[in-house]
Amino acid sequence: MKRTLTTLTLAAAMLLSAGFIFSQAPAPGAAKGKGPGGIKGSTAPFKGKMEKISVHGKSLEGNLEGDSADRDVFVYLPPSYGTQPNRRYPVVYFLHGYGIGAEAYWNLMTVPQSAEAAQAAGAKEMILVHPDSFTVHNGSMYSNSPTTGDWESFMAEELVAYIDSHYRTVATRASRGLAGHSMGGYGAFRIGMKFPQVFSSLYPMSSCCLMNNPNSGLGGAASANGKGKAGGGTTPALAAAWSANPGNPPTFYDLPVVDGEYNAAIGAKWYANSPLAMVDQYWTNLKKYKAVKMDIGLQDGLLGGNRDMDASLTRLGVKHVYETYEGDHTNRVRERFETKVLPFFSENLDFPAR
Repeated sequence: MKRTLTTLTLAAAMLLSAGFIFSQAPAPGAAKGKGPGGIKGSTAPFKGKMEKISVHGKSLEGNLEGDSADRDVFVYLPPSYGTQPNRRYPVVYFLHGYGIGAEAYWNLMTVPQSAEAAQAAGAKEMILVHPDSFTVHNGSMYSNSPTTGDWESFMAEELVAYIDSHYRTVATRASRGLAGHSMGGYGAFRIGMKFPQVFSSLYPMSSCCLMNNPNSGLGGAASANGKGKAGGGTTPALAAAWSANPGNPPTFYDLPVVDGEYNAAIGAKWYANSPLAMVDQYWTNLKKYKAVKMDIGLQDGLLGGNRDMDASLTRLGVKHVYETYEGDHTNRVRERFETKVLPFFSENLDFPAR
């Protein structure tokens, strides 16, 4: 299934009301072409190496959507990886947003070039891993569902185990970081809350879906007609992730609103998958992190939810940094990745003595 920033422009415009579609074109000045490993993107020179690999997710097998359990993963290896064969590296896992896959994010953020620009400014060398979670409904929500598969276990357990066994990593939680943008920011919070034994530092960017209220004027976006057909936008992805129903083919999910009637039991499932609701259950796990940082643009439609998460973390005594900047949901992602995200992990992950 091909998904590019160009072909998704119309879909992005249609989904803006959902608040977290990623629709930005490549950054100005970024050359287009085919890089090593067949990855299309900037052809600007870089010293490290990038690879496109496939990782099989046993926890994704048998998902009712029929999505492949073999997932594309994009990996950046820093310049010294090929010249210092005894050296090991911390790893940063980055989760992409809804509507497009990891490759489009990789290209937008010009990951190798951004990583080496950060290194030139003083950041340490790290392995960067960008897994693809694009599904039949345009995004997995990084959740655990019989309809979509167990994306939590795939990301936090199977993928980490694969990377540790195939690359020269520092295979400890102290040397693993988790970040993501939009849906990926949601995923970073969700997985971070549940797997503090795997990661030690978190950086959610412009997180979506921090509070999910399907009875708050979403209308067709969270409803179905009398035939059970879902409304547009992100609803199928959210329902498949949060209100799965293996006994309800062909969609295998339930919707919180059908023919204008709200089903509180289904709505409660959506609430329960909101990080703003989850945080009171998992605050002790978040306190185990060495460092947590979150950011969002002041012109981002998701600003309110992120402010509420900052307030909740503060209320619960979870040490963190909350940063805002002039920008909207998409226009400074590459810049923030280079100048904020990578230096954050460079400072907070454990690096082996050389």
